[in-house]
Amino acid sequence: MAQSEELLMEIKRNVGTVTFNRPERRNSVTPDMLMQIHQTLKEWGEQDTVRAVVFTGGEGKAFSSGYDITAIPTEVTEETKEALRNANPLELGLHSVKNFPYPTIAMINGYAFGAGVNTCVCCDIRIAADDVKMGMPPAKLGLVYHPEGLRQFIHVLGMAKTREIFFTGKTYQGQDLLDMGLVDHLVPRAELKETVYSMAEEIAGNAPLSLKGSKRIMNMLEDSLSLSEAQLAEAEKMIAHAFNSHDLKEGQTAFIEKRKPKFIGE
Repeated sequence: MAQSEELLMEIKRNVGTVTFNRPERRNSVTPDMLMQIHQTLKEWGEQDTVRAVVFTGGEGKAFSSGYDITAIPTEVTEETKEALRNANPLELGLHSVKNFPYPTIAMINGYAFGAGVNTCVCCDIRIAADDVKMGMPPAKLGLVYHPEGLRQFIHVLGMAKTREIFFTGKTYQGQDLLDMGLVDHLVPRAELKETVYSMAEEIAGNAPLSLKGSKRIMNMLEDSLSLSEAQLAEAEKMIAHAFNSHDLKEGQTAFIEKRKPKFIGE
């Protein structure tokens, strides 16, 4: 698949790297980028030569500030159109990260919020520079997060910590990131890249069938937590109601104006 300037892909010694490269927009991810992630991971999985994948925001201050809902896809293949019939670009991209056949590592070089944090949670291992900040702000913006995303957080953090993170909308850093389970390792910034690629190359050197088999079985075990069709329909109604609410507009305005929002529940 053609590589864009906003998303860089590289393969070295059986380790693939996906770099968010949109520093002027704090590495917010667009629908185009998410569909490129989906297609790239699909191709790498079929080739069966990439035995570990690293996701990073590069050398800048941001890993990813979240999902850019204002961006409109410009190039959509027929194959992607078919995939999007059952999932939006965000769900499709995150599902591809979560279900890549081999282990994935989030190299968290800078702050991560919203879908940026969700991307990290979908990775098997999360290693961060010790000065990064992370948080899930939907409650401060007036949004209801999608069920699959919440399920991904619950799998990694547990129900209690997921409730706290989403209900408070708090920004976490330092030891709190470890305590909440948002990261597995905090390392000095100067050691981040070496630490991540040392682990990635160690993983990639292990037995492929063992890596694929273990990951697939663990993912299957997680699938036991799911919603019925009726519950999914109810969730979609709540998401749509919040998306069209006064509170969402107020949350967005308050964020831009850097003030505390005044929510009214409508």
